[in-house]
Amino acid sequence: MDLEREFERVVAADHRIEPRDWMPDGYRKTLIRQIAQHAHSEIIGMQPEGNWISRAPSLRRKAILLAKVQDEAGHGLYLYAATETLGADRAELTEKLVEGRQKYSSIFNYPTLTFADVGVIGWLVDGAAICNQVPLCRTSYGPYARAMIRVCKEESFHQRQGYELLLTMMSGTQQQRDMVQEAVDRWWWPSLMMFGPPDAESSNTEQSMLWRIKRHTNDELRQRYVDMSVPQADKLGVTFPDPELAWNADRGHYDFGEPDWTEFWQVVKGEGPCNAQRVEHRRKAHEDGAWVREAATAYAAKREKAA
Repeated sequence: MDLEREFERVVAADHRIEPRDWMPDGYRKTLIRQIAQHAHSEIIGMQPEGNWISRAPSLRRKAILLAKVQDEAGHGLYLYAATETLGADRAELTEKLVEGRQKYSSIFNYPTLTFADVGVIGWLVDGAAICNQVPLCRTSYGPYARAMIRVCKEESFHQRQGYELLLTMMSGTQQQRDMVQEAVDRWWWPSLMMFGPPDAESSNTEQSMLWRIKRHTNDELRQRYVDMSVPQADKLGVTFPDPELAWNADRGHYDFGEPDWTEFWQVVKGEGPCNAQRVEHRRKAHEDGAWVREAATAYAAKREKAA
């Protein structure tokens, strides 16, 4: 009981819980689930844009895209390392991912049909990720919070890259402008779904906020994202496919329509456009890399024996 009271005191004082500190089993399990899902999302998230590396329209765009995909791999590494401080096994987490026993962000189960999607993902998807992740820099678990500082800095750069690409396309031909608008139409609603289900349907939010793992509810973050995105869309010269989107002077926020939550839950359950493709690609990559892991393990064992 004394340990639990000390844990509650530290969290209530906005101090950090560290790996060697006592923590409730529920806190540990919640963190492993959340951080693992975050790590899986970074790794799976390499696929939609990685699909365009070989088809980028210029060497500059190819280099930018390569750098971004490499960043996402690094984010996954930081986050898997954070789960290990909680006692999780990275290999086991990967097995759960490829076997469909752990989830990743629903947004990465949508296809990238044109190169404009690369820019829209950078602007809208990474923008939503920033809204979600900046508060995690103050999450109550130390290793997770510290990892998020670098992740958020790099995600902010990714968003600027995406927006710059779209600005370039919007100053081009009518065909390019139409391509950007069409991509925005496809990605807007899935981007809103990235914040998770409505607060009334979110079973984990209340406890996560009590533990200071989360700082804001799903709906609060979604509203912040809409308020941030509309002025950017106006500057860009595109519109969002929502007839209910309008400024509400009384609230001081934009009103907006309801995403299709039936579609959201279908994608979460594995019935999205690219669910099977994404997981199969990850499974094959993991299997193809087995010899590298075995060689690295053997080398480490040899070095340890020699020492």
